[in-house]
Amino acid sequence: MAGAWLLGTDEQVERPRAVLLAVREGDGADGSGPGSELSLTELRRLADTDGLAVVDVVVQTRPRPDPATYVGSGKVDELATTAEQAGADLVIADGELSPGQVRNLEERIGVRTVDRTALILDIFAEHARTSEGRLQVELAQVAYQLPRVAGSGRELSRVGGGRTAGGAGMGVRGPGEMRLETQRRRLRQRAARLRDRVAEVARRRERTRRRRTRNEVPSVAITGYTNAGKSSLLNRLTGADAQVRDVLFATLDPTVRRIRLGDTVATVTDTVGFVRYLPHQLVDAFRSTLEEVTRAELALHVVDASAPDARNQISTVRSVLREIGAGDVPELLVLNKIDIAPEESVRDLRRAYPEAVAVSARTGAGVDRLRAALAARLTAPAA
Repeated sequence: MAGAWLLGTDEQVERPRAVLLAVREGDGADGSGPGSELSLTELRRLADTDGLAVVDVVVQTRPRPDPATYVGSGKVDELATTAEQAGADLVIADGELSPGQVRNLEERIGVRTVDRTALILDIFAEHARTSEGRLQVELAQVAYQLPRVAGSGRELSRVGGGRTAGGAGMGVRGPGEMRLETQRRRLRQRAARLRDRVAEVARRRERTRRRRTRNEVPSVAITGYTNAGKSSLLNRLTGADAQVRDVLFATLDPTVRRIRLGDTVATVTDTVGFVRYLPHQLVDAFRSTLEEVTRAELALHVVDASAPDARNQISTVRSVLREIGAGDVPELLVLNKIDIAPEESVRDLRRAYPEAVAVSARTGAGVDRLRAALAARLTAPAA
């Protein structure tokens, strides 16, 4: 089942039509920032993962996003025409929009408008399977909604109340202001309850880690960019049956399996994948899950060697690992998908990362070398 944008409830459901919107700052066409070809390609894949059909793309080049309309007034007129001609149900911005920008865009184009963060949150909500995953996603959603409720205060307060309503002063508040405060309070209360429940999950996870430590079972955390083949590699190494799908963020709930490497037994954990501009709300909400990497003896960093921006993906993953406090965890880089990657790309990556191990989780090529490298890393004496 696709995400929350689907139209209708019949089995044969038409895919909602989406127009992508981006601001390309300066001459960022050749980079990987918002509005670049790489970023828009990824946004298109995110939309596809969420069950949307991308029908057009509107890009504006400017020094920085317009604070009122994101792309500027003139470009909004073009966007309105494009959305109408394409029969669009949704506009998705390749960046994070303020509440005011969303409101102004929707008023001008007459189509629901969301940003990259909202799209990713919707995908996470659809893919979360366990109670832990659903808790973490809901906490991220509430964290995303809170400032947006606050940001709509000006419009709600116009409904009544304050000195603008008959000069009654601050003691009399209109229905708009009361509604806003009620929404804020309920969201804050919900966030507090969710944080308590997520904290309890984190404590249980920590107790499990301590038991593994007492039993002297080393741990390996598989990390990497989304759709790099982490679950496929877990299955290949351990004989697990973790779900494998060719979509972004197929794995949200960590899977832990044991692996024997010679005389050593270790645990291998598959963790959530990363992506450009991973919403900070998700990083915060999934911190207890991501701590599987911070507490591991080794991070198995899986890279899609066939991706044209593999080096950028490596940088993105390492940046998030530093953000969650896992920057100092020893890393073994794995260049995956060598069965479909151009030979020249694999050679370039191996020159850039000489200690990396090249494998194909699908065919098994190079996996024996990877197992030997893992055994060597886990049995090597501490420096």
